[in-house]
Amino acid sequence: MNTSESGQISQAPIAPLRGAGLALRLSAIAGAIIVTAGLFLYAGGWFTPHKLTPAAIINTFEYVNGVHPGFRRNHAKGVCVTGYFDSNGQGQAVSKAQVFLPGRAPIVGRFALAGGKPYADDTPGNVRSLAILFKQPDGQEWRTAMINIPVFVVNTPQAFNEFNVASSPDPATGKNIPGAMSAFLAKHPETAAAIKVIGQHPFSSGFGDSPYYALNAFRFVNAQGESTPVRWSVTPDQTLQANSATATDKNYLFDGLIAQLHAGPLRWHLILTIGQPGDSTADATQVWPPDRRQIDAGTLTINTIESEATSPTRDINFDPLVLPDGISPSDDPLLSARSAAYSQSFTRREREHKEPSAISTSEVEK
Repeated sequence: MNTSESGQISQAPIAPLRGAGLALRLSAIAGAIIVTAGLFLYAGGWFTPHKLTPAAIINTFEYVNGVHPGFRRNHAKGVCVTGYFDSNGQGQAVSKAQVFLPGRAPIVGRFALAGGKPYADDTPGNVRSLAILFKQPDGQEWRTAMINIPVFVVNTPQAFNEFNVASSPDPATGKNIPGAMSAFLAKHPETAAAIKVIGQHPFSSGFGDSPYYALNAFRFVNAQGESTPVRWSVTPDQTLQANSATATDKNYLFDGLIAQLHAGPLRWHLILTIGQPGDSTADATQVWPPDRRQIDAGTLTINTIESEATSPTRDINFDPLVLPDGISPSDDPLLSARSAAYSQSFTRREREHKEPSAISTSEVEK
């Protein structure tokens, strides 16, 4: 099982090499090794002798997916939404952030597919994301970018860069490099374990009936100054019936979301999972035990949807380190890497001409 360049979790059996003669087989093996080595050297920055940088991470996305001016380098295909968060006050037990005071806070957000191809076809195995910006009365913001898998596939920025290359087709041939993912998994058993966990959580039929997970741990600080490790997620109120007849349409996941929101609001519960001593806050591939305390902090309601062509949300950088007082980063190394890479992607796309989104205004309004 691996993750493809389009952000899909899929089975990937490796067939044995066959050839008419020993010389041909050796030549093919040597060629594959050279290409694979080249890709890993590229991802590791060996062609430019510097440590891994935000620019290098985004360069890898562009190398794998191509350059699509005006679009995010990851989660390129998306649509914008607005709504509100109704806090029930329970989150105050662990955080003094105003967003957890009883009452309503406006939100803006974006549903998207993982991957850097803005015109990729929707498929059942697409990894989906939900990014949300909570607006507090004091002007502070809480930004979070969540995806529909319960753990992440790597635990360091370098491993993420290498994983992107290993799990993606060679841009020159369009074909996966034989043995690339096997070699990566042999080097990173934590990724193999994470993929197994992901495989035990089948994807829902669409955006609206999917849970979304923040993956990284954070530190919540309450009014008494107590610091608590927390992971959060959102779980859907609604269940939707899959329509297999539309699953072959290019934008069927987004079309389904549009239809659902035109029929009425969609809602999720914001769940705070409380870590205990010994639970890793620095490794997003590890699952916390299922008996950990959970706080239902309130309800997230999304009630409007708009094309990126007209929504200001298109230009928001959902930096996971934009946090209000009461929420702080943990020691997870992916957090600072995500923040820096998002900034690099934002800088590049903001100076580029904006190309039309795959999800057009006419589609959203139909």
